[in-house]
Amino acid sequence: MKDIVFPFLEHTGASLKNFSKGEAEVELHVQPYHLQHQGFIHGGVISTLMDNTGWYAAVSNLEDGFTAVTMEIKINYLKPALGKYLIASAAIKRQGRTTSFVTIELHDEGKLVAYATGTYAIIKED
Repeated sequence: MKDIVFPFLEHTGASLKNFSKGEAEVELHVQPYHLQHQGFIHGGVISTLMDNTGWYAAVSNLEDGFTAVTMEIKINYLKPALGKYLIASAAIKRQGRTTSFVTIELHDEGKLVAYATGTYAIIKED
């Protein structure tokens, strides 16, 4: 499995916890700058975390010389996130030659707060 560094994810303060064939898990320890005006974790933080986790799952299943980019992601925000840490977990549900379909769950201290589906295009690396 290839060693992947994703600077934007690191910039958000999140870290990759699990990266195995067809799956990924990313954790975020919440900081004050992750919050919106009511004190909940900002929806943009949640979508970034979920998209990146889905991407990691998608690329975990690819041969050397290939990567993935997000084509579409749909997120259902189920309840406000308030905790001190978030864990996003993703799994490939179907992968073909040109696309990978992934589901992503986001848990706030063990409670499901968001669910997403993502489609990632498989492309050759430059």
